[in-house]
Amino acid sequence: MNALPDDSTLTETGFTAAHGRGRILLIACGALAREILALKRANGWDHMDLTCLPAKLHLYPDRITDAVAETVDRHRADYDTIFVVYADCGTGGQLQAKCAELGVEMIEGPHCYSFFEGNEAFAEHDDEISAFYLTDFLVRQFDAFVWKAMGLDRHPELLGMMFGNYTKLVYQAQTDDPDLVEKARECAGRLGLDFEYRFTGYGDLETVLRRQSSRS
Repeated sequence: MNALPDDSTLTETGFTAAHGRGRILLIACGALAREILALKRANGWDHMDLTCLPAKLHLYPDRITDAVAETVDRHRADYDTIFVVYADCGTGGQLQAKCAELGVEMIEGPHCYSFFEGNEAFAEHDDEISAFYLTDFLVRQFDAFVWKAMGLDRHPELLGMMFGNYTKLVYQAQTDDPDLVEKARECAGRLGLDFEYRFTGYGDLETVLRRQSSRS
């Protein structure tokens, strides 16, 4: 298996561990690479290959649908099954419609925060409109995806305008890592938000991939 690149590479260029030997290809966001590969190793899903698009596409959600469609077309002839490991991710239903048109399935949910916690459990919260979410990947890439991407490094005066309606930062942890918890707490402090820790593990991501793996 290809060595997993660092988070900056996953953000900018994505990652490919697809060799054409598997019967199932997973097309995912680079922000999910570590989690998917961990699940593959733990469960022996050697018949599943992975290719990840750059995580930074989430900064431009209007580009996600075309990028996924191009990747499906590029690999369709090499695999029995292609599964898209993106939720709606800000595409306004366009990705779901495109996947239906292409005849490929995708993971359910509005975004990864929902499927990491479990879509049903996430829907039960009544305060999520005022919560700002980070996953393991986003904690590690906080500056790239939040601080610099929103211009807060250059214009800190924008902080109140961008985050004034939020009350807390919720860190959804996929792994039990005290260093990431501390960094997430620091991120909440930088944004002036209360901090909440939720250990989610892999949530619906694991459930869905297990179901896909059994279809081979």
